[in-house]
Amino acid sequence: METLNPVAHDFVVYCVQRHGKEWPALYDEMCWVAGHHLFRGLGYAELRRLGIFLSLTHIEDTIKMVDIVTTEMQKVYTGKDANSTA
Repeated sequence: METLNPVAHDFVVYCVQRHGKEWPALYDEMCWVAGHHLFRGLGYAELRRLGIFLSLTHIEDTIKMVDIVTTEMQKVYTGKDANSTA
């Protein structure tokens, strides 16, 4: 996967903060937010240009993106690597 666009990253964070990180509820929230242009006025087309594809044909890429962002959020929240044993 390519480097995540900062706005795409912030979109995922926004959706996680609104609804949590459990799948598929998060996917539903991402679609809701995009459909109503709730994040910076961005809809499906604008998010697609940023690398967020909410179609089911690209769901694996979306899941990977969400995993990367939520892992990073967990590191920031706990102050340590989620995979560390310390």
